[in-house]
Amino acid sequence: MNHMIAFKGLGGLPGIAPAKGRQMFVEAVTAGLISLLMLVMLSWASPANAQSRIKDIVDFEGVRDNMLVGYGLVVGLNGTGDTIQTGHFTQQSLKAMLNRLGVKPTDAGLDSKNVAAVMVTATLPGFSAEGTRLDVTVSALGDADSLLGGTLLVTPLLGADGEVYAVAQGQVAVGGFTAGGAAETVTKGVPTSARIANGGIVERQIDFKMDAMPSVKLSLRNPDFTTARRIAQAVNAFLGTSAAVSTDPSTVNVIVPDVYKNQVVSMITDLEQLRIEPDQIARIIIDEQSGVIVMGENVRLSTVAVAQGNLTIRITETAQVSQPGPFSQTGTTTTVARTDVNVTETGGAQQLAVLQDGVTLQQFVNGLNALGIGPRDMITILQAVKAAGALQAEIEVM
Repeated sequence: MNHMIAFKGLGGLPGIAPAKGRQMFVEAVTAGLISLLMLVMLSWASPANAQSRIKDIVDFEGVRDNMLVGYGLVVGLNGTGDTIQTGHFTQQSLKAMLNRLGVKPTDAGLDSKNVAAVMVTATLPGFSAEGTRLDVTVSALGDADSLLGGTLLVTPLLGADGEVYAVAQGQVAVGGFTAGGAAETVTKGVPTSARIANGGIVERQIDFKMDAMPSVKLSLRNPDFTTARRIAQAVNAFLGTSAAVSTDPSTVNVIVPDVYKNQVVSMITDLEQLRIEPDQIARIIIDEQSGVIVMGENVRLSTVAVAQGNLTIRITETAQVSQPGPFSQTGTTTTVARTDVNVTETGGAQQLAVLQDGVTLQQFVNGLNALGIGPRDMITILQAVKAAGALQAEIEVM
């Protein structure tokens, strides 16, 4: 009956046909349902924004980088290379390289400033196949002024086991330069360090079979008991079995279920997209050199009163000259020291603030800012509050 009245009312509007009115009513109801559904979806999605994917907080067993290093020569420099006569290792390397090419150089003939000895470094990603290209970094080892315009000769790159895994060669790209004359020199960036994009080629692949692994270990980048347990719970809920166990704060061991047998890559792909909320201990990081202070979310304080004052002592030395009167037959001219000591203490009743029990990080920062305390004084206050036992957080000084 109500629907009939609604349709009749819409159909009875001036200038609107009954069919047209019913269509408008259906469209309005549909739009309202869509808006309501979007609001519900947003309410469901908002908590996930505070969560992190498992792939962003853990490292999977076997998926790791390997560091490579090599020693080589950069040639073609415009007089900015090593001093051959004083750089013994550069001279020896140049001789060895020329001997391999069938040239027998003499000590007198090795007098060039166009060669520089360099260290070549690169990172070999996990599961890199033979022929894969790598970016390499070239750094001067001797007294070269700049690597601008140089070319790296073929350089084998070794792993930690002493085996050759890649070979590097190519034109170096320098992000800085040095220019100057007899009285002044201008340097921008670091001209003795350069990069070669895709300058390395992988020659040996690191064998690691993932598909046949019976279990996979997840290593937390920030070890924590609660976070490890939450990861294990999320993995078990997804797999529908008790396959994941947190063995310690930094490791979660996942047994490969039958459904993923010989498909470990597929399992990792599914697990790394799961979201959990990482936990962290209350920690305050202090960098004494730069005065930077970083506080965690869970930092709490007990009731404490904080007063801040500065004691300034200024000592001024003013030398005065004492000399005898005119035409005096006695006395000598001498210098007499005059010292003025001024002690000033800033701070008063308005510099004392009381922080109540269980104040949050925001309240704590606002309270210290209200006192006009700078980063240097704040470091001292934090350490004093910690010593008083009123700070429930760990202080780590970098």
